[in-house]
Formats: sequence, C-alpha cells, structure tokens
Amino acid sequence: MNYRKLGRTGLKVSEISLGSWLTYGNSTERETAVKTIDKAYELGINSFDTANVYATGESEKIVGEALGKYPRESYVLATKVFWPMGEGPNDRGLSRKHVFEQLHASLKRLNQEYVDIYYCHRYDPETPIDETLRTIDDMLRQGKILYAGVSEWTAQQIQEALQTADRYLLDRIVVNQPQYNMFHRYIEKEVIPVSEQNGISQIVFSPLAQGVLTGKYKRGSQLPEGSRALDPSSNMYMGNLLKDEVLIKVEQLEKVAKELDIKLSQLAIAWILRQPNVASALIGASKPEQVEENVKAAGVKLTDEVAVKIEEILA
Repeated sequence: MNYRKLGRTGLKVSEISLGSWLTYGNSTERETAVKTIDKAYELGINSFDTANVYATGESEKIVGEALGKYPRESYVLATKVFWPMGEGPNDRGLSRKHVFEQLHASLKRLNQEYVDIYYCHRYDPETPIDETLRTIDDMLRQGKILYAGVSEWTAQQIQEALQTADRYLLDRIVVNQPQYNMFHRYIEKEVIPVSEQNGISQIVFSPLAQGVLTGKYKRGSQLPEGSRALDPSSNMYMGNLLKDEVLIKVEQLEKVAKELDIKLSQLAIAWILRQPNVASALIGASKPEQVEENVKAAGVKLTDEVAVKIEEILA
C-alpha cells in the first residue's frame, strides 16, 4: 500500500480507503462487515470512512466495533454530519446545535474519543457558514476532531469556507469528499484547481461508478443476482449508468484492462490515482475478496499512452 499526504497537513492516508455507505448496517451482515474491515486493515488500508446517516447510525457502530481492537494511532477514521437524523426541525443541517449534538452522538456510536476527519456532508444554505465553521473550530480545539472537511461542495462554496475561516482566524478545511470516476468528472473543471491552490485534497467516493466499472453489467443481459442494481434500497442513482452508451464504453475499457492483465476495477482506480490532487479512492466492499482485488490497483501505474487511450474511449 502507498500513502499520500492529506492536503497541506502532515497526515498520511492510504491510496485506497474503505467506506461504508449502503453496506455496513444495511446489506452486509455484521460478521461479514467486520471481516471486510479486518482484511482492509491487514492489507495496509489505514483510512476508514462512515457517516452518522449511514443506516441511521448502525454503520458507525459496526465500524467502531471492528476498529476498536486496533491501536488508535494506526488508522484514520472519518465521519460526517448534515443529513436528517430525526423528525425535528433541528435534526438536520449544519447549525451549531445539530453539529455539536451529532458529533457527540457519532463518537458514542463509534466508541471513540475523537475522529480524525469530520465532514460537513453537504453545504447548508440555511445556516451562516461562519456559525458552522466556528462550531467545527471549537471541536478542533477541544481535540474531538483533528481535521475538518466537506463533501460534495462546489468550488464557490469551498472558496467561501476558506475566506470565512481566514476572516475569523479559524482552522481551514483540508479535504473534500466528492464523487469522482471515469463517468463523473465535474470536479476537474473548478473544484480541483481551487483545492490545489489552497492545500485541500480529494478523498473520492464511487470510484467504480457504483459497480459499473467492474464490468459485471452487460448490454442485453439480465442484471446479476445480488447486484446493487437489483436492490431498490441502493440503486436509486444507477439509472444513467446502465444505458447502452455507457456500457459500450465499459466494454472498450475492459479490453484495455485485459491488455494490461489487470481487472477493470483496478484500471478504474489506477486512473483516479493518476490525479495528484486525489489523496485516496474510497471503495465500498461487502466482502473481503473485493478489498483484495481493489487494493491491487495501488500498485498499477498507467503509462501516458494508456491514459490517452482511456480518454479516447471516454470521449
């Protein structure tokens, strides 16, 4: 496993991170989830990601249980706040009340004294950004958070956060967690340039486009049994990814992978890791074997010639 610095900090994270969206506490049994996390740790992954909203807190409990047996200094643990955690008017967003209460609830579920990275899971237009950042800064100074981040914020929103932090002498955010893969590249235009200028790294989710970049979905074939595409609780964002125009490109990308004697999934992750502003690719895995396959991508170095061929396919 290789490790990269997180933004302008001294923190190093593994090039592959393990996430828990739609898996732990939902579709994956607890025992299997723990074994998957154990396998990731064994293979050198030191970066683990969850969120309060994943399975309404159950994901945090499983991740905390699995990591609890390892030395705390040996892994980087992240969780998030924003989405509704109840029916009340203050059970959502980035108000001081919600952020304060949800951080402490997450720490309790995780059975941890602190989290390494705390993300604002989305931008909250209803809360003044200085209110949110002051609250995060308070938690940083108390040692309950070590680094602050955001997820799926636009370049303009990231810039606003940086300017606000500077104005009030608050700690800056150092990481953004956006979706990024061969079929979802919006961050390249504005988010990455702003991030590079300000010492912010990307830890990207959905590097395999929700499983489409594994090659298991074929044109004209039935959806595979047990796949995410057949699960109504997790296939809500897959519609456009299963169109023929996408699957034709997947077929061509598979040929490139075969020429390199690697899996398509490894090609897709290696392509992401060519981007220097990406600190880590966040994989989702429901069984240990998937982690083993994806981790091998960290050792794949794509030549410029291969990169050009991939761009021609994607274009």
